[in-house]
Amino acid sequence: MQDLPSSPLLVGIDVGGTKTHLRALAGAEQVADHVRPSSGWRPHDTDAAARWLTALVREALPADARPAALAVGGHACETPRQCAGIAAALGASLGVPVRVVGDAELLVPAAGLDKGVGLVAGTGSVAVGRLADGSPVQVGGWGAVLGDEGGAAGLVREAARAAWAAHDRGEAPDALAAGLVAAFEVAEVPALGAALESATDVSAQWGRHAPVLFAAADAGSRIARDVIADGGRALAALVARLAARGLAVDDVVVAGGTILSQPRLYDAFAAALAEAVPGARPQPLRSPPVAGAVALARAVL
Repeated sequence: MQDLPSSPLLVGIDVGGTKTHLRALAGAEQVADHVRPSSGWRPHDTDAAARWLTALVREALPADARPAALAVGGHACETPRQCAGIAAALGASLGVPVRVVGDAELLVPAAGLDKGVGLVAGTGSVAVGRLADGSPVQVGGWGAVLGDEGGAAGLVREAARAAWAAHDRGEAPDALAAGLVAAFEVAEVPALGAALESATDVSAQWGRHAPVLFAAADAGSRIARDVIADGGRALAALVARLAARGLAVDDVVVAGGTILSQPRLYDAFAAALAEAVPGARPQPLRSPPVAGAVALARAVL
């Protein structure tokens, strides 16, 4: 039997849309750092979610390790009631104090901050924060069909709309239109509609073509650059909505593979934010979100 750390064992879990990251710390000692696919995560089924997380904890931790506190940031955990239900079921299963929040809420504590806004622009987009009384507020995150402006899938949707509009104006296909036609493997711009509508996993199948938009902008497409600028303004508008509801938005922690890998989008967002919410300070997240889950577990303890 291995010797276990004497400091309380804190477990943080970041359940993302694609992968899940568990980290366990006892004082400064890292006891576990475990990454696995998020397949099987069902946040809208409380019992199933609790069972999935329980199995993950038992899989990742040493056999004799017992957490003192645990916190989870869960993808698609969208309401306080939903998160509280999972926390209650998981706490009962493991016999430890548990806190569950949406995964975007991990960004602010992961950045070492006590308050602020977490903004994610990956495949989708969402902004989250908390009121002075601690109540969580989420804006955006409505999926690629209705929203997710500034996320990869939403940008592709708007790029296709812009390409159609240019076609209707009688303009010759530019680099954006040509890139979309090639990416969706259709013969011409009018066929893009059927190609987008045939997607079985809209967010993933649209979002994977977002690099086409940025490549077209680099190639000189005015339309592509306008779509990116609009995406940046849409992301800034999420923060402005939170500010209008009374949240502290001085610090905006930014994460997500799309915005952090595409300087054109980040710069468009930062410029729009400076205009929409003067004084707000955007900062890219430099630590993994799971660090925020560990910080929340420490606060639970």
